[in-house]
Parts: sequence; structure tokens; C-alpha cells
Amino acid sequence: MGGYSSEFDISIKSGNVVYKHLNRDLYEPYKIHITKDSWYYVDDNDQKTTIDRNDFSLNLNGTKIIFDAAFNIVHGTPGEDGLLQAYFELIGIPQTACDFYQAALTFNKRDCISTLQPYGIPTAKNYFLNKGDKISTSEIIDTVGLPCFVKANKAGSSYGVSKVNTEEELLPAIDVAYKEDDEIIIESFLSGTEVSVGVITYQGKDVVLPITEIVSENDFFDYEAKYLGKSQEITPARLSKEDEEKVKNLALKIYQILKMSGFSRSEYIFHNGEPHFIEMNTNPGFSEASILPQQSIAAGISIQDLLTNTIEEAITRK
Repeated sequence: MGGYSSEFDISIKSGNVVYKHLNRDLYEPYKIHITKDSWYYVDDNDQKTTIDRNDFSLNLNGTKIIFDAAFNIVHGTPGEDGLLQAYFELIGIPQTACDFYQAALTFNKRDCISTLQPYGIPTAKNYFLNKGDKISTSEIIDTVGLPCFVKANKAGSSYGVSKVNTEEELLPAIDVAYKEDDEIIIESFLSGTEVSVGVITYQGKDVVLPITEIVSENDFFDYEAKYLGKSQEITPARLSKEDEEKVKNLALKIYQILKMSGFSRSEYIFHNGEPHFIEMNTNPGFSEASILPQQSIAAGISIQDLLTNTIEEAITRK
């Protein structure tokens, strides 16, 4: 848990929820904090012991502990962008998130959209910027229109995201996004019902969980809406049977196109009656307020059973 991004605190909350719900009859869990300065084990008395990064081992009271698996609930870098996945692959420890390539691809919103578009997956119109590029506000607006969204390309929890209603707001929004990442994606505004769809590997099969409808009190599903109670998250979503099938089939298709494994939660907006793909999270939030645990419970899967399945799937996959 933890990580190197703005999502550090959210990941710690997620990690503590995982730790709380793990089945102690099956597992002996250890809380490992990943920080920019060091990786360390935190015991129940908040005592810290450094992790040996050569083999991800721990020395406690003269005993070397080698782990059977890593439950990866690090949001953002390095746990959601493929770095930790590749590290664990190299040292031979199973980890619960998707593989490193899928993590890197989905974490990069621009690359993920570009990969899916040839398969006919509907998305917003978009415009890409790298830091240092010449900025033409008129060209951007000609491409995506107004209002539009300016997003950091590689960030989660709605960090670095702004809704832009006028041309004058565009440059300040770009500056906000550049504080999170040196790559930006600017997307056309999609008007319609927003839903979040969890797809997981459960008991060896790809399973679409009950859909969650997002009703934000704010202008969009931003940080406040996600974590500070400024939204309604309605599970199951208030969709017609036809629309429910459309978005379930689309979410499953994307999961399988990308050869995903483990957790995923993807976001869609019904624009002109069709679900449009926004982005996919491969280490979605797992705090008490998070959507994926809500969806799991709605599907009749307890959090403990979900975690147990995730660990066993990772070990089997390895």
C-alpha cells in the first residue's frame, strides 16, 4: 500500500481495509508501505522494519520472511503503472493486480484509448498535449468543442482534472493538469448517465459485477464527489435492461481485448444512448467508500471471499 503519487493516503486506506478483511484462517498478512524514500513493514504497534528489495524479504527478530504473494493495492505509480508488477515478475512473487503490460497500458489513458479505438469502442473526441508543446486554444476547441475536460494522462482519483466551459479557462486547466503529469488528454464533453463497471476474474471466469450509477453533486465526478461524500453511488444502476446489457457487454469485451486479470473498474457515459468508454482503473479504490467493494457485496460476494479469490487467482496464474 502507499506509492509515490498523490493517491498515497487513499492507498493506505485501501490497504488497511484489505488487511482488516483478510481471512486469518488462511493467511498471515503483513502491511508493507511503499514510499519514495523506503519500503517497510508496519506492525500493529506502528513499528517499522525495512524491506530487502533484492528479494522483497523481511528480517524479523533474526528470522527471514519470504512472502507467498503480494496483495498489490498501490494506486498510481508504482503499483498501478506496471513497475511493481514487473518487479514482482522478475523476483518470482505472485501479485494480485493485472500483469505489467496491461497495467502500463491502462494507466496511460491516451494509449489505452488508442488501443481500443480500432476495435470500435466508442470514446470521446480527444486532443493530446505533451509538456513543451505549442498550445493553440482555438485548435483544441475546434477538435473537442466546449465544454471539455482537461486531464493529466497518468493520474487517478480525479487529480489534475478540470472541466472547461470557456476558452479563457483552458490554459489554467492545462497548468493544473501539468502539475500531475507531463502528458495531457483533452476530451469532449459527453452528456448522459455515468456508470462504473467492475469486471474481475472470479473462480476462473471473467465476471461483470452489478453496475454503479454515479450522480455527482459537483460539476463532475471529482475528488470531492469520490471521497468526500459529494455524490450518490447507486448500485445497481437505474438502467433499462437493454442499456445494462450494452454496457456489461462492452466492459467485458474491453477486459478481454486487453487480456486483463484481477480487479478492474471502468467508467462509461451513455452519450446519445450509447455507452462511451472513459478510462479503466486496474487497482481501483478499496476504502470503505469505494465502488468495487459495494459492487462485490451487491453480487453476493463478501469482501473476504473477494480477497481470498483474488489471492488464489494470482497464485494459480503464477
